[in-house]
Amino acid sequence: MTKGRLSKEEIERMLNEAKQYEKEDAEQREKVATRNNLESYVYSVKQATDSVSDDKLSPADKTKVKEVCDNVISWLDNNTLAEKEEIEHKLKEVQSELSPITTKMHQAGGKFNPGQQSSRTSGPTIEEVD
Repeated sequence: MTKGRLSKEEIERMLNEAKQYEKEDAEQREKVATRNNLESYVYSVKQATDSVSDDKLSPADKTKVKEVCDNVISWLDNNTLAEKEEIEHKLKEVQSELSPITTKMHQAGGKFNPGQQSSRTSGPTIEEVD
């Protein structure tokens, strides 16, 4: 380095590092978005279940939803380093497990639509917790 300027090699090295970090940052953003999607789904189902009256959804179904949701929240807490694919698998697993109950809620006039998970109604995001 002469007179406070970077050499061509140093500039190239810095650009290559920036490209590498850009890819890692994109992967991390995807992982966080996937994690938030699972968390959002769980909180949405849980909230919708709480808002449905007992005559439209049995207490046993409500208990099952609460247990499944609490287990997923616990799983998220205990698997902070889980990869995107693991989180996606967990989402599919919980959706499959809760599908019969969410269908009942939807048919009973509940406010939950399991097909729309783009907006979250409650619960902290990873950014809010960290």
